[in-house]
Amino acid sequence: MHPGHKTIITGLAVLAGGTALWLFGADVEIVVFTPSKIGVVLMALGAVEALYGVYRVVTDDGARSRKARRE
Repeated sequence: MHPGHKTIITGLAVLAGGTALWLFGADVEIVVFTPSKIGVVLMALGAVEALYGVYRVVTDDGARSRKARRE
């Protein structure tokens, strides 16, 4: 599997976990932090990671096509 695809899958998994915390962690309070706030942070990080995976897939495919044209 392409490393960019793995990054996309990981980012989407983090995004889904953050969404679950945001939806279902609103009623729970831990002394230092609130799970719903951590869910929002995880959603943001997951979205950034998934977009980075898309970037890796797109730029790697472009590099392969440029390399093939040179040969």
